[in-house]
Amino acid sequence: MQAIRRRLLGAPSADPEQADPEQAADVQPRKGQGRLAGAVRVASRLLLHEWTLAAIAGVAVAVVLTWPTLKQPWTTIPGDIGDPPLQAWQVAWAGHALVTDPLNLWHSNTFFPDLYTYAYTDIVLGYAPAGLFVNGVASAIFRYNLLYVLAHALAFVGAYALVRQLGAIRTAAAVAGVAWAFAPWRLAHSGHLNILSIGGVALCLAMLARGHGWSLRDGHRPALHRPGWIVAGWLVAAWQLTLGLAIGLPLAYFLAGTMLVVLVAVGWARWRTGTWLLGRRVVLANLFGGVVFAAVLIWLGITFLRVVELNPEAHRDLSWTEMFSPPLLGYFVAPADSWLWGDHFAAARAQLSWPPEMALLPGVTLIVLAVAGLSYSTFRVRHRVLLGLGVLVSGALGLGSNLVGQGDPGYLTLSRLLPGWDALRTPGRLMVWTSLLLAILAAGAISEFGRNRPKVGWPKPVSAVVLLLPLLLVLVEGVNRTPHPTVPTAPPAFQAADDPMLVLPSNGVAESDIMLWSTEGFPRVANGSVTFLPASQQQIRAVTTTFPDPGSIAFLRQIGIRSVVVLPDRLAGTPWDGLPARPVDGLGITREEIAGAWVYRLD
Repeated sequence: MQAIRRRLLGAPSADPEQADPEQAADVQPRKGQGRLAGAVRVASRLLLHEWTLAAIAGVAVAVVLTWPTLKQPWTTIPGDIGDPPLQAWQVAWAGHALVTDPLNLWHSNTFFPDLYTYAYTDIVLGYAPAGLFVNGVASAIFRYNLLYVLAHALAFVGAYALVRQLGAIRTAAAVAGVAWAFAPWRLAHSGHLNILSIGGVALCLAMLARGHGWSLRDGHRPALHRPGWIVAGWLVAAWQLTLGLAIGLPLAYFLAGTMLVVLVAVGWARWRTGTWLLGRRVVLANLFGGVVFAAVLIWLGITFLRVVELNPEAHRDLSWTEMFSPPLLGYFVAPADSWLWGDHFAAARAQLSWPPEMALLPGVTLIVLAVAGLSYSTFRVRHRVLLGLGVLVSGALGLGSNLVGQGDPGYLTLSRLLPGWDALRTPGRLMVWTSLLLAILAAGAISEFGRNRPKVGWPKPVSAVVLLLPLLLVLVEGVNRTPHPTVPTAPPAFQAADDPMLVLPSNGVAESDIMLWSTEGFPRVANGSVTFLPASQQQIRAVTTTFPDPGSIAFLRQIGIRSVVVLPDRLAGTPWDGLPARPVDGLGITREEIAGAWVYRLD
């Protein structure tokens, strides 16, 4: 326990190799026990290693602060039953496709008979390895819940690693990790796994900084160049791209801008001193990693462009950005799912036109500590200034069209100039970067206090409590009251129908459920849910409002549909209301009732 406490507070841990020789002699193992004792020592060192403790702490905190996600992981899902079932299907489909037919990964079993349907919306392809295992509805829900918890844990570990690499003490890194991974604003995205999956952002930056021997506290140290960490950083960044371009594309532009600055600095140093700051191995590592990263980005970009080419209605103009642009007030408003702040900000949320994307409070504790970090910090003044400017710039861009000049110059300017940026319709999601910069500033202030504790003159227990107080506060701010609804189960009629099939009603309400149900064997279905309405799906809905009749049956047969599943309990108020009472005589089809639902077989 003393070793763990010393690591948490940033104090140096005891080195067993420097112990008193006489004491060491007293504990020398007997003959035949040397190997066992050595293995125990290695295991204990590994278990007490800082990164092992950080990973364990990240998982433990994630389980607690996302509770009750793992209470009933096979039947309930965090957030709502809109996007989470869809993303649970995404993970399952990716794993299934990689095992059975990787060349047709993009052509999923939904939105039949369209192509590139897996890329109809932001994807979490990077979680495909988790989908390699057993499929089925219960497995898909459990896998989603597990990834939901681990995404928070990785965000903690990523921020912890980045802040430690930049020169902060362990307690400061823990505060930054919790404040970033469990920030109040993220509770509004409990149903968006692609937005919650940000750990790779901080982790890749930590690896790249380590590989280049750079930190905020010590600057650039060529002796600490590690090409392997550079390659690892680029690979993690490439993986982050596959978890969704909503988070990945800003990362790509940040890395591109950073590399441009590095190239200018290297060229300037070469011109002034005649020496190269970066060795050949470092350059080659960046070239290799950068090429892999660029290849993944181009691959994803070409695929999504192909979707827009086939579905012009998928293109989003800047009116979407204007609709989701938060006001300045949004940065100081907590979402309803925040246990500590939710009720206090109810009146302020009522002033927001779309609270899920506009309640952007990064945390009161984080704001206070970051402000303190501007003037009191272990980091250099110029670095604090740059971090502060980064907060202001990212925050200004996050206002979208609500910035002075209606976001031009600003977010809308980027939408016109940078390829793909116009597809990022929610400016407030740049809070990923704003809150990360705030966390680094806060870590600088905590680190400075931690290193000056002996000079303060307070009793050690008092100074230790004061140092740990920010950690307690950010933990409390991260407590959630996120709903965990039970996911609707698949009706037996769905399993009995032949594919390709259509499920009615097809009105967008149950489409995500149908996608999730299809993880049991992945039958081809014409249903699906995304943020735009594909023309083919719109046509299917329009034609089938009169089903069953000769015209709709002929159309469905023409596009390859073999069976239609009708869910009577969901028909009320839809164009298909009363469908089961419509006659089928003389239409050349059969109808069967199964557990309260109907299966119409067209062949």
